[in-house]
Amino acid sequence: METIIKKLDGSEKDREVLREAGEMIRRGDLVAFPTETVYGLGGNGLNPSSSRAIYAAKGRPSDNPLILHIADREELLPLVREIPPAAEKLMEAFWPGPLTLIFKKSELVPKETTGGLDTVAVRMPSHPGAAALIRAAGVPIAAPSANTSGRPSPTCAEHVYQDLRGRIPLILDGGECEIGLESTIVDISRRIPEILRPGRIGLAALRQLLGTVSVDPAVLGKPDEKTAPRAPGMKYRHYAPQVPLTLVAGPDEKRAEYICEAARRAAEAGEKTGALICRETLPLYQAEAGDHLLLIPLGARSRPEETAHSLFGTLRHLDECGLSHVYSETFDEGPLGPAIMNRLRKAAAFDIRDLSES
Repeated sequence: METIIKKLDGSEKDREVLREAGEMIRRGDLVAFPTETVYGLGGNGLNPSSSRAIYAAKGRPSDNPLILHIADREELLPLVREIPPAAEKLMEAFWPGPLTLIFKKSELVPKETTGGLDTVAVRMPSHPGAAALIRAAGVPIAAPSANTSGRPSPTCAEHVYQDLRGRIPLILDGGECEIGLESTIVDISRRIPEILRPGRIGLAALRQLLGTVSVDPAVLGKPDEKTAPRAPGMKYRHYAPQVPLTLVAGPDEKRAEYICEAARRAAEAGEKTGALICRETLPLYQAEAGDHLLLIPLGARSRPEETAHSLFGTLRHLDECGLSHVYSETFDEGPLGPAIMNRLRKAAAFDIRDLSES
């Protein structure tokens, strides 16, 4: 299968490109498209065959639910059994935007789309190209991230092409994604709203609006492999580069000493090490920087949105650097800290060295 890339540049020709792409989705084909979070791999969310094709193209386990994307609030009504008051508040505050809500699904939504669950995840993206595509398709678009399963999520069209070339017919290129991390997922199908995946919209903002909001244990720790995932990204390894990655927590000086010593030992075996760090701690490593230790600043502690924006692209870049191992600082600061660390823990397969008490 040939994979074609078509640009979305805000010109008049976008209308025809989006019309053709919408028709492709409506008849069952797959189209990758930009959103404000990451690129999505879109198919007709009401067509079981389209959902199966998404799982096949990604190599994604079929019990990992997909998210339905809509362009207008009215499109939600046929998809769900009820809209709780908490959902009304969240939609009023954060839709369109990087927030996915989990509802009890209606009979209209096939279980192939929900991973066999009786609930459905729905989002209204704020990206104008994504909204225009959904309207052109005339159906809710099921769309996980447009990467092969387990790889870092794509934040530009080139990332999609690297992973899905020959597997899908069309990629819409809308440039780099604004946010760079997937949406926050909140389950409002239960009595107490619960965060299943952190994102740009954090716990504090949700609690300010709703009061009590819980956090699923899988957000902060290793998920139970025996439990069916209630939302995308909860169960399986995600965001992982091919090179092994270890997170190192603890005081800055102690952490830098540990990583530099590991790099020296690796150099004795002829290996090169990488270090994902923040700009503030760069001076602690610079004496060791050179052929055996590649320093990769992810962003500044004072600008966590910069770290979030660069994270997935950097994780992909690691595989091009000839590294035998990568160590990463932890990035817990600010409202985006939980979202960044959720992705890093999964990328590292929960390999974490904590120096806090050593």
